[in-house]
Amino acid sequence: MIHIERATEADASVIRDLALATWYPTYSPVLEKAQIDFMLEQSYSVAALQEGMREGAAFYLFLEDGIAQGFMSLSTHADKIRIDKLYLLPATQGRGFGKLMIDFAAEEAQKQGLSTLELNVNRNNKAYHFYLKQGFEVVETVDIPYYQFVLNDYVMQKNLIS
Repeated sequence: MIHIERATEADASVIRDLALATWYPTYSPVLEKAQIDFMLEQSYSVAALQEGMREGAAFYLFLEDGIAQGFMSLSTHADKIRIDKLYLLPATQGRGFGKLMIDFAAEEAQKQGLSTLELNVNRNNKAYHFYLKQGFEVVETVDIPYYQFVLNDYVMQKNLIS
């Protein structure tokens, strides 16, 4: 059975484990190990995840038969919902779960009367092509300084009004 549920601070270690299992396969082809290690420690330590939740980040776990297979983080901005994080275990990719998570984010936006989903994706991440198939369009190309690194991203948006 497939289920998406809101994560709590008690789930931070589950999210941390999912991040460790997804980041290396996802980013090793496009980022140096030092950057992956640094970003995991900055954003995915249990303390950092719990702090983000206390500051309003809404994390969701994607569960299959009660076992966490991925996670997503959403934040609401003036006129849109941002998908700040969306990761699935490599073994689950290609099974339609990413689309289910995007659809869930779209439902959350519509519940709030918002008509746009937005996310950033590394310009060399293969997920870029997945997001295009889900109806996202590139609205901006950005280079974001992040400590001693630079994040080379596309800002992508999906209009939810047909």
